[in-house]
Amino acid sequence: MAVAETQLYAKVSNKRRSKSTSALLESLLAKGFPAHIAQKALAATGQQTIEDAAKWLHSHCNDPSLDDPIPQEYALYLCPTGRLHNHLQEFWKESKRQCGKNRAHEVFPHITLCDFFTCEDQKVELLYDTLKRVGESFSQSFPPSISLSLHSSTSYLGFFIGDSHANILKEFALAFSSEASALADCHVKPCLKQLHLTLAHKFYPHHQKTLEQLAKYINPGETCQWVAALYSRDMRFVHYQTLRALFQYKPQNIDELMINAGDFVYVDPTQQSDVSEGWVIGISHRTGCRGFLPENYTERANESDTWVKHRQVLVSWVEYVFVTASRLFTQTENEPNVKHNGEVHNPSTSRSVTNVLSQLSQNAALRRGVLVMRHGERIDQVFGKSWLQQCLTADGKYYRADLNFPSTLPKRKDSVKHFECDPPLSSCGVFQSKLIGEALLDQEVTVSYVYSSPALRCVQTAQHVLQGLKLDQKVKIRLEPGLFEWTKWEASRVIPNFMTVTELAEASYKIDTSYRGNFPLSSLVPSESYEEYVSRSSAVIKQIITACPSKGNCVILIVGHGSSLASFTRPLIGLPARDSSDFAQAVRKIPSLGMCFCEEITENKWQMVNPPVKTLTHGANAAFNWRNSIVED
Repeated sequence: MAVAETQLYAKVSNKRRSKSTSALLESLLAKGFPAHIAQKALAATGQQTIEDAAKWLHSHCNDPSLDDPIPQEYALYLCPTGRLHNHLQEFWKESKRQCGKNRAHEVFPHITLCDFFTCEDQKVELLYDTLKRVGESFSQSFPPSISLSLHSSTSYLGFFIGDSHANILKEFALAFSSEASALADCHVKPCLKQLHLTLAHKFYPHHQKTLEQLAKYINPGETCQWVAALYSRDMRFVHYQTLRALFQYKPQNIDELMINAGDFVYVDPTQQSDVSEGWVIGISHRTGCRGFLPENYTERANESDTWVKHRQVLVSWVEYVFVTASRLFTQTENEPNVKHNGEVHNPSTSRSVTNVLSQLSQNAALRRGVLVMRHGERIDQVFGKSWLQQCLTADGKYYRADLNFPSTLPKRKDSVKHFECDPPLSSCGVFQSKLIGEALLDQEVTVSYVYSSPALRCVQTAQHVLQGLKLDQKVKIRLEPGLFEWTKWEASRVIPNFMTVTELAEASYKIDTSYRGNFPLSSLVPSESYEEYVSRSSAVIKQIITACPSKGNCVILIVGHGSSLASFTRPLIGLPARDSSDFAQAVRKIPSLGMCFCEEITENKWQMVNPPVKTLTHGANAAFNWRNSIVED
């Protein structure tokens, strides 16, 4: 058992247990479920219905942790509802689109009254009773309005609750925590610091003004109901990443995980270093089972997506008003308040975030686009590092050992063994690349310049993308050694012996033989430091942008490696390099033909937007031996 799980067991093993007489529990007991498992099912589903609990129990029938005495963690949040909530959700969506995801996007809009605490499954009903009693006792104490003032810094944007109103909410939280701690035998800690509703947190400083502009148009005249609600989460996975399955995956091996579209999977980043490329090992939220699954079947989910909402109490019908402590909300004489249907509205702030964004960007004509793409499926990704031994005869001649091997290998003057460190695309990789090119053609993407890493797999990808675009006779490929991946990751610890420009041209690749790279091949350093790689990447992308003047709505296609997507786009949009460990984790998740797209909004100012084509997802297809599978017993 892991040390962390042992500590969790130790926290709960000595607590006394009490029986619950709830009708839900009695119904489950009558069906023959053991009490501790029935209570766990009710706690995990928010004690909503028998059907929910029974479905949970059925899904978790193979869960190895079903008997574990680890309780849920609970938090008490004050949440807005109605039109204010809708405005905040719109801000969430637009801030993510404009500035990327920040820490606030992990959770829904809320004010924290009591942070997470543990409570044994059989005592959760006592929390519900406590919340109801405390809510009733404070029903006449809540103010008719809550004052909110906008506060902004280089890493935080949100509303602070006015002191007089915050004090009442703190008293409410303190009353709940005191009674819950006594009755449910758990340690509940109320939030006694500055109460706040976070809009954005841990964002890049250069996004501060954009976020403030978006926050300015949250309508301060709306009314809303505030509810105090209990939420729970599985305390074992607090520090895990949460993934959402995009497609169903049926296991092909005993150690693989069955997932359905929409399932959530918990992934521990510290356990992924020994997992094969393109795979992760995780635990299903729906079933509790653990296994391997293809990473490109998933996407990152929010932290709160797996939380369970329990009981809630209506705090008050509260008008949402601003204390105009910030110049962003100062009303001018030319912006009077007017009444519609008896409610006060300010015309200057009633515009939606979407309309504001439209006004901000209506004059930003697209100048250039940069499409950074990882190469297609490489042959050694399928057949391993010894792939060349599998397709060479005794006298060194190449033959096609599997249909996913390329039909031929390009001719090179030196030894064929140099393909081991500079492998070609598989047949599927060729198909993938053409398919992407055809999709770009369908979207009428105009590619004017193509740059490629000198690696053969990248050159081939660029060639077949151009074929799909029907541009292979019009646009030539510029070989740029500076686009090669971080050399520290080269298994041979030396720079591969790439095919020369002449050899590639003789093999019918459409190479621009007149182009001279910004970063000579001889300048690539084996096992370069991360700082050297970041510096090289930043310099190369700037040189490429400078060398490609605008031709209307033109696109610069860069075909590189998994590392290219972050190392070439982040400096372009003004983001600093990731930490090297975070960078390595991010690169592992980038599939074949993964891509990022940046567009120029003003001269030499770029933003990242959705790529012009959909992602390409497909499953594994193992080798098949008819004799072993069909004939032999």
